[in-house]
Amino acid sequence: MLLPAKAEVARQLRRYRAWERVMLAAPNDRTVRTTFEDSGYTLCVLMGKRCAREAADAAERYLRTNHVTYLQEQQITCLQEQHITCAQEPNERSRPAAAVRRRPSAAERRSPASERRSTAGR
Repeated sequence: MLLPAKAEVARQLRRYRAWERVMLAAPNDRTVRTTFEDSGYTLCVLMGKRCAREAADAAERYLRTNHVTYLQEQQITCLQEQHITCAQEPNERSRPAAAVRRRPSAAERRSPASERRSTAGR
């Protein structure tokens, strides 16, 4: 897995935290909010996360540790998330797949061949 340069991660994390403080001071300012969201998006892309808070946490962990430790932590986190997802799947399926099928309508049941036979006798 490719990892970003620590200097770039530190720079983007500082930018995100600075805009976070400004946004909390002026939450109704659209320009500030847009810039804050842009900095969060950049951090998400850099850290490979879907949420800006997760990306900021991941960036802080990445800056505290070395590459190998960070990758090991990420692998453990992914395995835990997969385990949680797999454990939740059976509960989400309330009905078996066979019960979900619908009966085709009368128009769908008619084949083109049967329609040709019925109009040929007229």
